[in-house]
Amino acid sequence: MRITAFLVMVMAMAITDLSAQQGPTTGYAPVNGLKMYYEVHGRGEPVVLLHGGFMTITSNWAGWIGELSKTRQVIAVEMQGHGRTADIPREPNSENLADDVAALLEYLKLARADLIGYSMGGGVAMQVAVRHPDQVRRVVVISSTFRRDGMTQEGLDALANLTAEAFKGSPLEAEYERLSPTPDQFSKFVERLVAADSKGNDLRADQLQSTTAPMFFIHGDADGIRLQHIAEMFRLKGGEIYGDLRPRSASRLAILPDTTHVTLMQRMDIIVPMVNNFLDAKP
Repeated sequence: MRITAFLVMVMAMAITDLSAQQGPTTGYAPVNGLKMYYEVHGRGEPVVLLHGGFMTITSNWAGWIGELSKTRQVIAVEMQGHGRTADIPREPNSENLADDVAALLEYLKLARADLIGYSMGGGVAMQVAVRHPDQVRRVVVISSTFRRDGMTQEGLDALANLTAEAFKGSPLEAEYERLSPTPDQFSKFVERLVAADSKGNDLRADQLQSTTAPMFFIHGDADGIRLQHIAEMFRLKGGEIYGDLRPRSASRLAILPDTTHVTLMQRMDIIVPMVNNFLDAKP
């Protein structure tokens, strides 16, 4: 959810209806006091999609589900307070959301799964890998941080001042009102997410370093994440080596040129093949 009001508004314009896709299995999983909405598309090895803050399945993963589900079982979720999943009186921080994802996998009787998380969802994916390592095989982190100071100061300032007014009349506000069990609570929803983000819930470097799941960090060169922070994440997962002289890390890094936090999600034709190659890699 670490995105500026401007980026949120631009991202909202990319919402595409997924209703034309053929019949996913849908349901509500009873996890940790939530009734978490989920969809299952396709067949194959399971991969869970974790959306960004203020977003839904439709506003984050339009097009992605169709491509990924050609070869995989894609499980798309809507986390606490988002989309069809009602909010509950519990802080919507990355730790709680990660525990919900782990509980969902248990509910679906999946021993392990790959995770793909965008923005807020990327932070949640890393938390799942730390808190529930046995349930995670590989992780794709798209434009996210493991510490709050990984964002540029400009981005931190914009998020701290974000209010529901910035979304007024936007497709994201309309999507909330269309899907949420509490359509009149959008302002409160924004306040709760901003407040939760302001408290941090950071990972320590040693926690990220000790995770067993290989990770693929995907960023834009103008996505609001400090380049030093991106390099730190990759180093902690075994990066920055001379790969011609010794074995390479199982983790990977990609930085797309002329690409922002928002336009990363519009580079599906570039990113999905790289993601498939990473997920298919042998140990």
